[in-house]
Amino acid sequence: MPLPFWTIGCIYGATSVAFGAFGAHGLKNRISDPTKIASWSTAAQYQLIHSGVLLLTSSVAPKNTLAASLFLAGMTMFSGSIYLLVLDPATFKPLGPITPLGGLCLIGGWASLAFGKRIPFPTQ
Repeated sequence: MPLPFWTIGCIYGATSVAFGAFGAHGLKNRISDPTKIASWSTAAQYQLIHSGVLLLTSSVAPKNTLAASLFLAGMTMFSGSIYLLVLDPATFKPLGPITPLGGLCLIGGWASLAFGKRIPFPTQ
């Protein structure tokens, strides 16, 4: 897998922790709606999980750029659209349909990882 997937996975992992911390501490001063806070938390959680999966993909299935690309697109669209919709729902309302497309990309990444080429593990 090209080095950029590893690097982006690391950056997305780091930013998910930062966004999660902001959601847990800084966002409560700006937004009082608990469902929006929960949505932010979900976005950070999905970003963190899939950042790890992107890193794993780059190690276990280095030639499966389809899976890596789908995970990257899915995180960007799913989590990114939720972050923006929580921060400014009026401005970013047109991004609403992007969220489920991002979810579909994440599902597609898992499917591609399951059925794509990977490094065979040694057997005993």
